[in-house]
This record gives sequence, structure tokens and C-alpha cells, in this order.
Amino acid sequence: MRFLSLSLAATLLCGAAHAETTLTLYTSQPPEQAQSTVDAFQAAYPDIKVEWTRNGTSALMNVIRAEIEAGQVQADVLLVADDINLGELKAGGHLMAYPDAPVENYDPATYDADMTYFGTKALTTGIAYNPDIAEPVERWADLLTEENRGQIAMPSPLYSGAALIHLHALTNAPDIGWAFFEGLNDLDIVPEGGNGPATKAVASGMAKYAILVDANALNAKADGSPIDFIAPSDGVSFITEPVAIMSTTDNADAAKQFVDFLLSEDGQKLVTEQGYLPIMPGIEGPEGFPKLSDMKLLGYDVQEAVKNDAEMREKFSETFGQ
Repeated sequence: MRFLSLSLAATLLCGAAHAETTLTLYTSQPPEQAQSTVDAFQAAYPDIKVEWTRNGTSALMNVIRAEIEAGQVQADVLLVADDINLGELKAGGHLMAYPDAPVENYDPATYDADMTYFGTKALTTGIAYNPDIAEPVERWADLLTEENRGQIAMPSPLYSGAALIHLHALTNAPDIGWAFFEGLNDLDIVPEGGNGPATKAVASGMAKYAILVDANALNAKADGSPIDFIAPSDGVSFITEPVAIMSTTDNADAAKQFVDFLLSEDGQKLVTEQGYLPIMPGIEGPEGFPKLSDMKLLGYDVQEAVKNDAEMREKFSETFGQ
């Protein structure tokens, strides 16, 4: 009887030592990429189980705001498109600082100076076109011709984080500004959804052009779709798909390990495998992708963007009647 009791105790102790921690992730990554990210992380950290929810960044933010208001935040970790939304959460005290995050190899421009969120990749937004029915253009304004009426697919910044950054970056550029978006509205362009539907619209020939992130266009091209990507000479917006830990997490250690993995060499190689530009120096990007150094990058002041984001969204809605 004594032997059985000791054996049972040993079994229980062993089980406790190998008990899984469950981490809840909210992400705007496309479903198949979110799954591959989770699979790779769980392979590296088998004692951590990840449950994930996927939606557009703006939609996820609406969920998070509601959870914060209700005092029932579910997410431990966020992996979303842009730093404007994370800047809002940071300003409200909803992100946990991680001062020991492994960022020594990274450009300080890719992570928050207060160490609350960290860029994981680079995605630029340029112009995609279908070479079967459209000619390449050089500048953003070249899209604004009568021949393109109703023929430009455009993600909505009310849904897509990348599109939101694009709105802030282009309106902040003196040579582009709101006039570009007003010109799109004059051509009956209807912004909707995220980058996925815009990719399909161009690849299928339903639209001649799309305002699109590089990875969507170039990965579709690599798969044989009639689509190509242009980095306009007057500049591209870009996002870094930052990762952040919610201040309310009960799984801080596991959440930090998730951040560590994304910023590790293996995590950055995964970025390339998924068809994106890694931001760790020395890690090669996918074949056929432009180099960041060859493009004019349109920046913006994140703190100012956080302050005027609501006004920006309202003006966008009024411009396009949404």
C-alpha cells in the first residue's frame, strides 16, 4: 500500500512538472500563417499550448476594447499589423513592458522605445496590377485616370491594420496627401475588407490594380497568378507586424517566450518561409522580393497618429461614404 501511494505521488508530481501552459493569442495573420506560426512555436516550446483567434486588426481591437471595458481580457499576446493600435493600448496602460526582450540585433526603429511592442517583419504597401489587362505605373497619382474607374481594389483601414498605416503614411506625405484618396473616391473605388480580397480581385481580373501589401502580390505571383507588384517611386508605407504582451496576462513567462521565439533567428527564418521580409540583419528575404533599401519608405509619427486616429478614420468614412 505504501509502494502504491509513493508511485501515485510520483506520477502526480511528474504530471505537474509537464503540465501545459495555455497561451491565448489574438492575431491578424492570415489563418494558414497563424497556424504555421503557432505550430513552429509549439515545436520549440512543447509545454506551451497556444489557442489563437484571427481577425483584421481593427476588428480585433474592437474586441479587445470591449474586453477591457468589461474587465475580462482574454488575450495574453497580440500579433497584429500595426503599431498605431498598439500605441493606443500602450497609452492606456494595457501592455506589459518586456525590457529583456532580445532586440540587440534589431534596428531601434522596429520596436517601442519603452519595450512594450516589437516588430517581427516588414510589409510594404504598394501597387499590384494584373499584367494581362493593365500596364505598370510609376507613382500613386498615376492610378487616378478615367480608364481605372471602378478598377482599383482597396482594403479598408476600418478593417485592415496595414491599410490604416497606409492611410496615415500617405496623407502625411506632402506630395500625396488626402487628394489621392479623394481621387480614388471620384473614380467610384469602394474600400472593403483586407488584403486577401484585394489580391483575389486583381489575380482574377476583376480589377486592374490594387493597393496591396507586397507579400500578398508576390506570393500569389510565385504561385502562378497573373499579378505583379510595384513600389511607387514616391514611396511606400510599411508595417512591422508587432507582437505585444497584455498587462493583464497570467502567463507572463510563456508570453515572453512567444516574443523571444518571434525575434529569434528561427523565428525570422520562419518569416521568410511564410513569404515576408524578415527584419533581423543577415536573414535573407524570399526570392523575388524587393529590398527595403531599394524603396522610399514613408514614415509617420506614431504618437501623433494615435492622437488623431479617430479623426482620421472619421474623415476616411466621410470621404468614401462608409
